Amino acid sequence: MSLSRSWERKVRKNMTEINKQRKKQGNGQIVFNAEKSEKIIGRNYIAPILLILFIGMYVILMQSSSQFKMDTMFWITVGCYILLAVLFFFRRPYITIGKDFVQSRRLTGDKRIPASAIKGFSAQKGYVIVEQHKGGNWVFSKLTNRFPTEEISAKLKVFAQANGIPFQEK
Repeated sequence: MSLSRSWERKVRKNMTEINKQRKKQGNGQIVFNAEKSEKIIGRNYIAPILLILFIGMYVILMQSSSQFKMDTMFWITVGCYILLAVLFFFRRPYITIGKDFVQSRRLTGDKRIPASAIKGFSAQKGYVIVEQHKGGNWVFSKLTNRFPTEEISAKLKVFAQANGIPFQEK
């Protein structure tokens, strides 16, 4: 077994050297088999729309108030909320399914779950749920983040079979 691990290390080391050379030449990189992963991207519409509606309501309410003075700080606040809505729109949510991990962008940053920490998967029309042993479940929804849930479900089914994780379809 240690022979195969040392062989993998040698292959990975040579692969990084070749990739450095290919990068200098302007060619694409070669990916080692164990590191191949599939990234599925969604689109977030709801958070930006809610932020724009919130800031619109805020501006309308403040305009109707005779005591409130719309100064520079008010418009900076409005601009920051609009910038936050744009950030949420262009920072697309994703799920990456690797050989032995699942990775996603959460609110606090990119998070990775190894296969050993996954309790199971649950798929139903429009939703895919990754259940963890520790921590909250990850929900990928067609409604909120425009994820292609059928594609995610099919790929997670293959991942579950390869890693011996229960997969439940409703």
